[in-house]
Amino acid sequence: MKRFVLETSRLFGRALRLRCPNCGRGKIFSSWLRMRARCPACGLELERGESGYQVGSYMFNIVAAELVFAALFLAIVAATWPAPPWTLLEYGGIVMMVIAPLVLFPFSRTLFLAFDLVFRPATREELQGSTPHETRPS
Repeated sequence: MKRFVLETSRLFGRALRLRCPNCGRGKIFSSWLRMRARCPACGLELERGESGYQVGSYMFNIVAAELVFAALFLAIVAATWPAPPWTLLEYGGIVMMVIAPLVLFPFSRTLFLAFDLVFRPATREELQGSTPHETRPS
């Protein structure tokens, strides 16, 4: 159990640094919104092959943005009670719900990949045939 927790922590730590969760060395984004097809260091195929794989990371991104919004909303209401700034919360919330998914996008992609690697470790076939600097649209 201790080894599982340690390995899981390592995968998520690498993902939060926007590195390949598998090896920790590869810079897997060619730009803020564009992930490479493979890790340039270990060759891990970053799109794990199933149709609809990206949908999971998009949903992860939306949920993360909503949780950040909910936490900030509740913190502001609690801090300013009994007279919360409702207009600020309304318009600020709209702006935040547009900006937050863009800011969180690369993190949600790498965290989703790390989560996937916890339950389905990389196979030898996924690590073969590395073609560095190949990019795939997000």
